Amino acid sequence: MEREKLIEKMKALIEQIDEFNYHYYTLDEPKVSDSEYDKIYYELKDLEDENNFVLPNSPTTRVGGEILSKFEKHTHIAPLYSLDKAQSFEELTSWHERNLRLIGALNERGENLPQPEYVVELKFDGLTVNLTYEDGFLKMASTRGNGFIGEEILPQIKTIYSIPLEINYKGLMEVQGEGLMPLKALEEYNKTHDEPLKNARNAAAGALRNLDPSVTKERNLTAYFYNVGYIEGREFKDDLEMKEFLLENRFKVNRENKLCLTLEEVFKEINRIGEIRNNLEVLIDGVTIKINDMKTRRLLGFTNKFPRWAIAYKFEAEEVSTKLIEVVWNVGRSSKVTPTAILEPVEIGGVTIKRATLNNYDDIVRKKVRLNGRVLLRRSNDVIPEILGSLPTDEETFEIEKPTHCPSCGTELFQEGVHIFCPNTLSCVPQLVSRLTHFASRDAMNIEGLSEKTVEKLLSELDIREIPQIYELKFDDLINLEGFKEKKSNNLLSSIENSKTVQLPNFIYALGIANVGIKTAQDLAEHYGKFETLRDAKYEELINVGEIGPITAEEIVEFFNDDHIKKSIDKLLLLGVKPEYEVLKIEDSFFKDKRVVLTGALEMPRKELELILIGKGAKVSSSVSKNTDFVIAGEDAGSKYNKALELNVRIIGEEELKDLLGGEYGS
Repeated sequence: MEREKLIEKMKALIEQIDEFNYHYYTLDEPKVSDSEYDKIYYELKDLEDENNFVLPNSPTTRVGGEILSKFEKHTHIAPLYSLDKAQSFEELTSWHERNLRLIGALNERGENLPQPEYVVELKFDGLTVNLTYEDGFLKMASTRGNGFIGEEILPQIKTIYSIPLEINYKGLMEVQGEGLMPLKALEEYNKTHDEPLKNARNAAAGALRNLDPSVTKERNLTAYFYNVGYIEGREFKDDLEMKEFLLENRFKVNRENKLCLTLEEVFKEINRIGEIRNNLEVLIDGVTIKINDMKTRRLLGFTNKFPRWAIAYKFEAEEVSTKLIEVVWNVGRSSKVTPTAILEPVEIGGVTIKRATLNNYDDIVRKKVRLNGRVLLRRSNDVIPEILGSLPTDEETFEIEKPTHCPSCGTELFQEGVHIFCPNTLSCVPQLVSRLTHFASRDAMNIEGLSEKTVEKLLSELDIREIPQIYELKFDDLINLEGFKEKKSNNLLSSIENSKTVQLPNFIYALGIANVGIKTAQDLAEHYGKFETLRDAKYEELINVGEIGPITAEEIVEFFNDDHIKKSIDKLLLLGVKPEYEVLKIEDSFFKDKRVVLTGALEMPRKELELILIGKGAKVSSSVSKNTDFVIAGEDAGSKYNKALELNVRIIGEEELKDLLGGEYGS
């Protein structure tokens, strides 16, 4: 297909998908069935794969992405101010009276400002996000940070399908909103994950500040937008006009916004929101009150910390007491064993509470919590309330025993810091989903088709209990699974078979040893050369390998000396898994010892190009910093390209790259 026709076709498909996403995720009014959506989505994905070309606003860029090594800093175009707080109507009255005095003084100077009208809206309890759009495209996303400098989170933000990647307005602008995990999404997540998330606020903040965008995507976040912090070529008369602008550009704006003409109306609206807050789909901790008129805002200005024209009213957290009946210990996917309190049912804000969070055993001791004792609970709209501490009781209470063996597999537990862990990472059932998914991932065994959903299906329907069992799967096992037809079953079996021949660094990484990432796995492979030699490695040797420290060395020794793990590894090898190590010959080249970042749509598949560059001694990184030597830029290069320009990092285009690599670079 000709380039122009290809782009035209892609744009038409993207427009369709964007329309479907807008109706589904923003308006909550689905226009097509899942199968109809999938058909169009995969038509676009196939075109991209066949032509090795992706437009910057493609919805396929929302999924996956590289795991970042760290968060880069981002300077906002306009500052993001926090709000002053009020906790009583008296404080709000004082703030309002101050506004009247200031507006009166300004009118005496001839400004002709109107009497203040207030917009009352929800104060979301998530993570503030700042998005930058230019030429109609989402170019940057960051956290609030200190209000002037935040951290770049564009790959994470792209996983939120209600956020538009392209908008109608073509000028440069920044919009602010709140990244949130809907309470329903949190509830569903906790049903399918053995290590529950404690509350929606921490779940959203943790997801958006996770270096792995796939973790963000799994939490099904949403985002509401409420402010345009900076915009070129456009002014707004008032807050209502600004909100309308956001809606026109397909941002998700919460409808619980009300214009109040008097302070009494503000009080009524606060009380109304206080009554419905437990029925909202997202977590809030109060309301914000802002002067509607933009000219008044500009003239009132800011103090050193806050805008004078806005204030936050915070609700009090709800607290009740009840009896602690039992403590249940669960092993989570990260191998951490955590306690959950089972309570005598109690109501908080119309919700019946039967379970509560206890962070760890040290938390139990510190809060003096005992079985059959009374505890104080707090719930600020969270799905899982937290136990704040113990209360006096006349009844007999009993000590909560610290667990010594895994509640799932019976392996002896160990403690590191305040947390307790199960070391049986290869065959402990609650850990298996994440371990199997990690084992199959691209940088590990690279078993295409063995996604997290497929892993969950194998566990629930085929009773897979250990990683080696995936190498014993047969066609007859898979063909009867829901969603598995002949082609999909054969493709997965073929991918599993092909994974048996694996490079040693990838195999080491696949095993999921604590603190052993792909770089450490490479160092271990380079040092030991053979897997059998590594298995017998001693602590004294390990601390001299690469950047391995005492803790990681100890983790490696303990891992290979665990009986459960030994048996699992032996079985993998018996089933034909062959870790091989090929010594990479680093040639003396232009790229030797240089830090290189790739960006944009390149003619050659990125993974292949990375391997060529590594073979020439380059250190390939995922983010641009002052230590980057070169940025290799293809078509539609985005924020990394801009960052390189800012930092004066040399940019290498594809034509120059072809000259540098000669015949090794091509489509």
